[in-house]
Amino acid sequence: MIRAGAASIDITPPPGLAMAGFVARSAPASGAHDPLTARAIAVNDTALVVADVIGIDAAMSARIRQRCCLPDANVIVAATHTHGGPLSMASRLSGAADPAFLRQLEDGCVRAIDAAIANSVPARLSVGLGADPDIARNRRHPQGITDRTLPLLRIHAETGELLALLVGYACHPVVLAADNNLWTADYPHFVRAALERSHPGAIAIFATGCVGDVNTGHSAQASVTLAANPQRSFAAAERIGTAIARAALAAPQQDLVGPVAALERHVELALARSESEPLPLLAKSWRAEATQADPIRRTLLTCWADWAEQADQAPLSPLPARVSLLDWGGLPIIGMPGEVFASTGLVVRHHCPGPAFVLGFADDNPGYIPPGEEYGFGGYEVEEAHRYYGLPAAFAAGSAETLANAAIALLDAMKAKQAQR
Repeated sequence: MIRAGAASIDITPPPGLAMAGFVARSAPASGAHDPLTARAIAVNDTALVVADVIGIDAAMSARIRQRCCLPDANVIVAATHTHGGPLSMASRLSGAADPAFLRQLEDGCVRAIDAAIANSVPARLSVGLGADPDIARNRRHPQGITDRTLPLLRIHAETGELLALLVGYACHPVVLAADNNLWTADYPHFVRAALERSHPGAIAIFATGCVGDVNTGHSAQASVTLAANPQRSFAAAERIGTAIARAALAAPQQDLVGPVAALERHVELALARSESEPLPLLAKSWRAEATQADPIRRTLLTCWADWAEQADQAPLSPLPARVSLLDWGGLPIIGMPGEVFASTGLVVRHHCPGPAFVLGFADDNPGYIPPGEEYGFGGYEVEEAHRYYGLPAAFAAGSAETLANAAIALLDAMKAKQAQR
């Protein structure tokens, strides 16, 4: 018998805190457009919790898993990766996160998991794939790879009541741009709101897929501005979120039957310098350029110079990473850390036995992890983003493949267990 439950905890901070996601934005939050939440689904003794922040680092993720009422290995802690939330990771993203909010975030995730377990009742799970809503675009290559899969999980109580919906989509939550100063979950808020309007009383959860190179169509460089853009407004986010929800709700459903289990693998991701010049020389050059630059460019160059001076003395130690899998009656929920690219997500998805949730930003967000074929193209995601994230260097080629191989190994183990039944 399957027992399942869901819970949502408000984690909205007060205005005045620094916002995460855009180097061009220096003003603090002036208020909230929509509540930031930590939302959890529990199935038997496993759980997925997703918070409306840009990322949750490995140390906090480990504490959440240890503090909650479930076994450590049975929980995935993920982030929507909204760029409309506060700084949420200590010593990352070129700013100091507010300690009170970090406590609020951690406590909120623990409370959401524990409440989902406390709310659990005998339940039935079903899953389906919605039609492509035609929203995601590869921001690095015209007509480039995207993962257009739209899975929707429904959880019904045995009494027939719809308890929760889980929808996943692979598109960066950056419809709102750097000119926005309101707390917001971005388009995932509107996805959830539309799902909950269709099913009053149910809790909707949005899980972000592998979106490192995917958004609604603008380049990463297009966000280095405070200029308003009508295509990056709350109206646009509502239109996009509503379209995704509508497509998901039309998904035909098939019941999930089978045991519930959790698996994990731990790997190490190597770092490698992408800079061709010594870091002290780069820092000096960037500071000199900053004296003549416009304010936004000056902010960027100062960030890079600060990074170079710190990173020059930092060891290039491999970064530990957790890859996890929840088997919910034959439905895989796969979690990988960081900003994984769409092609890596598709490699993993192609090994799934059917519908699956393939998530990024799970149990850590150390930055962009490009697949090997992307290194030759360079660009922000490959050559620059590690400076903003605060890593001493970029991820070495092969790191994405390491994550994918670990996820595939977990899927193989899941299939082997199924074959033994």
